[in-house]
Amino acid sequence: MSFLFPIIYSAALTYLVWKAFKVMSNGWGTFDKKPNRPIDTNIKQNKYTIHPELLDQSGNITQEELLTVRFSNDIDNSLEEKGTTTD
Repeated sequence: MSFLFPIIYSAALTYLVWKAFKVMSNGWGTFDKKPNRPIDTNIKQNKYTIHPELLDQSGNITQEELLTVRFSNDIDNSLEEKGTTTD
C-alpha cells in the first residue's frame, strides 16, 4: 500500500497543475484579443453606481436617514470638522 501512495499523489498533483494552467491560459487569452464591438466615444458613462436599496418606489434617490457603521480603527476626522459628536 505504501508504494501506491506516491503514484496516486503524483497523478493527482499532475492533474491539478494541468487544470490550473488550463484555466490560467484561458484568462491570458482574453487580454490578447481585441474587442469585437466598435468603440463609441459618444457613450456617456456614469462615474458612480446607485444601489437599488437607495431608490424609492418611483426610482428616485431616497431622502430618508441611512444607517451607517463605524469601525473602531476607522479614522475619519470629517465628523469633528463639521462640529458633530458621536455617542
